[in-house]
Amino acid sequence: MKPENTPFDPDHPGVQSEAALNSLIRRVEAEIAELHFESFSNNEAISLGMRLVELGTDSALPIAVDIRRSDHVLFHAALDGATPDNDLWLRAKSRTAARYAIPSLLVGLRARRGGGRAEDNPLFDTAIYAAHGGSFPFYIRGAGPVATVTVSGLPQLQDHNLVVEALRLHKLAAG
Repeated sequence: MKPENTPFDPDHPGVQSEAALNSLIRRVEAEIAELHFESFSNNEAISLGMRLVELGTDSALPIAVDIRRSDHVLFHAALDGATPDNDLWLRAKSRTAARYAIPSLLVGLRARRGGGRAEDNPLFDTAIYAAHGGSFPFYIRGAGPVATVTVSGLPQLQDHNLVVEALRLHKLAAG
């Protein structure tokens, strides 16, 4: 068992602190509240996608990036080291974030309360969805989620954090 004050790691296979899980859930919920925008266009999707490519390239990350509005791909890139499997993860995580209108990481974290998993729900088809971090809805103030921003290639919490970093930079640039 991990010590009580250790941050929750969604990739850790063992038992972890419920308090650490709840702390991470609250953090992701705060990110949702923070990351609302006034508008969204195809050009903004390209700008945001290029920001993610720049972050990935600067750190030599083996990631793939996908921004889509429903099934309409607005931006897609695969950096050195990304594989065809990353495309499968991109689609599955994006579908999860779109279906539940929350980050894919949060879907998985909430399901773990009390020791469960999203995959235990018979309506959660793992051939279509993935409750792993890395996809974050693009929220428009007053309208809700209009697209998903997804990264695959790193451990799921790192994928999630990279998307959040890019969204924060995008918000800062938007003023």
